[in-house]
Amino acid sequence: MTMGTLITLWAKLGAVGAIMAAGIANAADIKVIGSPGTRAPYTLLVPSFERVTGHTVMTTWGGVNAVAKRVADGEIADVVMLPAPQIDDLIKLGKLVAETRVNVATSGVGVAIRAGAPKIDVSSSDGIRKALLAAKTIAYSAGPSGVHMERLIAKWGLTDELKAKIVPPIPDVPIGEMVARGDAEIGFQQVSELLPVKRIDYLGPLPADIQEVTVFSAALHKAAGPSEAAQALLTFLTSPQAAPIIRKTGMEPG
Repeated sequence: MTMGTLITLWAKLGAVGAIMAAGIANAADIKVIGSPGTRAPYTLLVPSFERVTGHTVMTTWGGVNAVAKRVADGEIADVVMLPAPQIDDLIKLGKLVAETRVNVATSGVGVAIRAGAPKIDVSSSDGIRKALLAAKTIAYSAGPSGVHMERLIAKWGLTDELKAKIVPPIPDVPIGEMVARGDAEIGFQQVSELLPVKRIDYLGPLPADIQEVTVFSAALHKAAGPSEAAQALLTFLTSPQAAPIIRKTGMEPG
């Protein structure tokens, strides 16, 4: 489904009628800060939102922990998008408006190797375990997918054995890019973050018995003040008609 078709469908269904009515005549700048877990569907959906409403969306991406700390320390944006636990923590700290909290999308952890490299078995947990032991270098993010991999490795009792193989993540560099340029033989990250990367072979998600699904949520910042435009963005991103675009990027609607 193209963006033009999506806009037409939304208009016909009346899903953005209220957004349009409050939009173009009162165009606003919307500041968004978030982690890149939702970047793939978000960057496809936001241009449609801007065309339909006349609003301008300005987005800043950063690592999960870095963004959560920045907001906790006082940074203000109209919308904050992070994994659900971090959004909930910021709500408890009084930074975000609880009533505006929505789940945007969910994603599992995927596996990638450099394009053309010998394939590994990702169909079973035993295959993943053997691949980790056989790899010379391994990379995973500092976000939820990386936390999950660290826990999985610890559960298997391999922390000490694999420690020297782990390549530290580079800020603002997708794990897929590290794999593509040869920094790591095997990489683990959210499926949606691996799929757009060139020069890698995406092998699939982790097997169900060792998979970890992350919920990415969003909410309005209390200090930003009431914002119909920002609320309209959340409505747009979580409308049923956004589901095909979200699924296209390897995620599921929230």
